Amino acid sequence: MPDMDRRQLLGATALAGAALTSGATIAAGHQGGEMADLTGQTVLITGCSSGFGNLAATLFARRGAKVIATMRNLPRREADDMLQVVADENLDIHVVEIDVTSDESVAAGVAEAERLAGGALDILVNNAGIAVGTTVELQDMDATELIFDTNVFGPQRVSRAALPRMREAGKGLIFNVSSQLGRVIIPGFGLYSASKFALEAQSEQMAYELAQHGIEVCVIQPGGYPTEIWENSNQLTQALLDRTDEARKDAYAAIVATAIRSESGSSTDPMDVPNAMLEVAAMPAGTRPLRRPVHPGTKPQLAINEVSAKTQLAMLGGSPYGPAIRAVQNEA
Repeated sequence: MPDMDRRQLLGATALAGAALTSGATIAAGHQGGEMADLTGQTVLITGCSSGFGNLAATLFARRGAKVIATMRNLPRREADDMLQVVADENLDIHVVEIDVTSDESVAAGVAEAERLAGGALDILVNNAGIAVGTTVELQDMDATELIFDTNVFGPQRVSRAALPRMREAGKGLIFNVSSQLGRVIIPGFGLYSASKFALEAQSEQMAYELAQHGIEVCVIQPGGYPTEIWENSNQLTQALLDRTDEARKDAYAAIVATAIRSESGSSTDPMDVPNAMLEVAAMPAGTRPLRRPVHPGTKPQLAINEVSAKTQLAMLGGSPYGPAIRAVQNEA
């Protein structure tokens, strides 16, 4: 297969059609996504009860998108609060139940989202995630299965449910929300990094495989932000510590003593993350980055992102996979 960039890989005709129908535009001289217009786009976001998902739902709707805001365990107060915002601002947001750990819930929720969209989703945001803060040894199988079921298998379920219609449409954008800790490791976070490392690899592989179908994948890599994930993590961590035997806890006394954490990144603005997604969504099809680090401070994963891209290109750039690898990595 000859060398080509992503626009050539996707096909000039398909790209032109996507550009005409995407509704995602950037004003002349625009820096960032504040001028993005998503009118006509349908966006499904998981994990909208709080945090990045909740903020992204209202932001995308304010930019004209039809938003399918999903959360589990409906009815719940957070859904009522969102619907009040919908009424106050006349936003096009629909709250749909999806528990990303359930095959049946995902299938039903995505089908409802596609019914509301009148077809394929334009943007999918796999945002739902959890964290548990102990050591790997202390993290029992119940906690291990839950974190992988949510952080890895959840995006897999939702993506598999949405992709057939997206492939038929020949376009689309998938955001998978990872973390700085999907590239680097801090002791005492159990298998959180392992789950996000898996999501990083899963996302990159999807990006290569979906390029031929006109579907792009972007991994969002937030640093620390003051969202409800810390409160939720503390609840899961405390439950785990309560059922862990004392001998194991004594072996990691210093880590156990700090396992219940205060807010991380309290001086940062969580809106950075949905704003970054909006910025990427507003880019022309075929130019979006595979990874988008988000944090006003240091981004330790940047060097790893760079060497990873170079390694993929060195390993496969000259193979039959080369065109897709170069296209996704935005290399000529």
